[in-house]
Amino acid sequence: MISFGDYPYPSQRMPVLARNVVATSQPLAAQAGLRMLLQGGNAVDAAIATAVSLTVVEPTSNGIGGDAFALVWSDQKLHGLNGSGRSPKAWSFERFAGFDQMPKFGWDAVTVPGAVDAWVKLSQRFGKLPFIDLFTPAIEYAQNGFMVSPITADRWALAAELYREFPDFGRIFLPGGRAPRAGDLFICRNQARTLRMIAESKGNSFYRGELAEQIVDCAQSNGGLMILKDLADHRSEWVTPISVKYRNVHMHEIPPNGQGLAALIALGILNQFDLRQYPADSADSIHLQIEAMKIAFAEAYRNIADVRSMEVNPEEFLTTAILTRRAGEISMTQASHPESILPTDHGTVYLTAADESGMMISFIQSNYLGFGSGIVIPNTGIAMQNRGCGFVLDKDHPNCVAGGKRPFQTIIPGFVTRDNRALISFGVMGGNMQPQGHVQMMVRMFDYNQNPQSACDAPRWRIDEDFNVAVEPGFSELVISDLKKRGHAIIEDATIFHYGGAQAIHCLPCGYCAASDPRKDGQAVGY
Repeated sequence: MISFGDYPYPSQRMPVLARNVVATSQPLAAQAGLRMLLQGGNAVDAAIATAVSLTVVEPTSNGIGGDAFALVWSDQKLHGLNGSGRSPKAWSFERFAGFDQMPKFGWDAVTVPGAVDAWVKLSQRFGKLPFIDLFTPAIEYAQNGFMVSPITADRWALAAELYREFPDFGRIFLPGGRAPRAGDLFICRNQARTLRMIAESKGNSFYRGELAEQIVDCAQSNGGLMILKDLADHRSEWVTPISVKYRNVHMHEIPPNGQGLAALIALGILNQFDLRQYPADSADSIHLQIEAMKIAFAEAYRNIADVRSMEVNPEEFLTTAILTRRAGEISMTQASHPESILPTDHGTVYLTAADESGMMISFIQSNYLGFGSGIVIPNTGIAMQNRGCGFVLDKDHPNCVAGGKRPFQTIIPGFVTRDNRALISFGVMGGNMQPQGHVQMMVRMFDYNQNPQSACDAPRWRIDEDFNVAVEPGFSELVISDLKKRGHAIIEDATIFHYGGAQAIHCLPCGYCAASDPRKDGQAVGY
């Protein structure tokens, strides 16, 4: 049973308790979703309105040209939507043979954007309100302007330097030649026009009409290989979520090409231990979580790809035999550098919403790196994602770059059920922080009975790809010293951007508890 009387960490926020709720990383977007609920819409309507608004009011993390994933609880069942796009069909390994790694910027990093189609598919299957109505708040923010929030302004300032070589980016997103500061009014009427076209055509303009033609004209004028057929052939896919039991609940994720499998592996390993015998922020508890996450990442980086290219079925990673074996490899006294053992042949916005009917949605969308590839389609306000840099240049790897293929994706929505009933929708945005954020939230809520807001407020750790471990302020010096003695390469890092941003909704007998991470500008709202 979660506790609402215990708040062990300094917090800027209290949980929101209501029968209809929305939580996300930007207040204006959360309120866009709330408007839909007040107009008689359901949780999915609220989520779409929030997601569309986020492309305008938090463009530093997502955009109209990004990807999206969703988990929807409706009719007593959990539904998964993979809204990620594929690479242009003309891509090949040979095109990138001269690179040391996949490009991060330019058209050679751009895959087909899937977010727009995800909005359409969710509305068609679950929505109540007319699709066009869901765009009203975002169009108003773009047409009339919105005041930029503080953390978004900080990220925008960093982007001004990162994308300085992309003139179309500067024309749209650097008015007057600089990034807008906190409190500045930012207006983007090009985005308003684009969103109207998407709303009125139910996405057709983006994939088969005028907007598609503008995207392809830009690509072909700048050396890109994307063609109209790449866009026209895009389809979001309804998928069966994968899950693992953790304590007395089940944690669900979208199957690969997303990295949700990494969170499930780590939780499956931790389920072999009794973490409750150790205090919540003790070195023993944190050590076990870190070691389990290292093993999960070793498997993820070696194996996760477009599911059609994977050499191992995702469910094989979650068998009791494998999880028990991997748990047995963990030493309580020594940090490790694990590798993948299963045999083979050879950086986002998050939102969640729930309504009084019981519908809940866990939704995430992203450009990947800030504004994405740096490519902004002229006169549209569409910043194109750079998900193509999720591929690798190893011919023997299942995630090797190829045409018409989905790359490894970092974005993952999470969902928890108990006894086949919805319990929690949540996520932690932020690159490879996402699965380890899922693990830390789950441990805090289900081993230490922390309420969702306390789990958001708590200090976090983060494993980097070299297995160094960054720790946020809030852990005691004794704990940090103990972890170092066990062989962990600890880096004390106070940069809030590096630890993600969580949003969560917990189902209660009479409504919901919604929480929002203080590391972001956002809020939870409800009525």
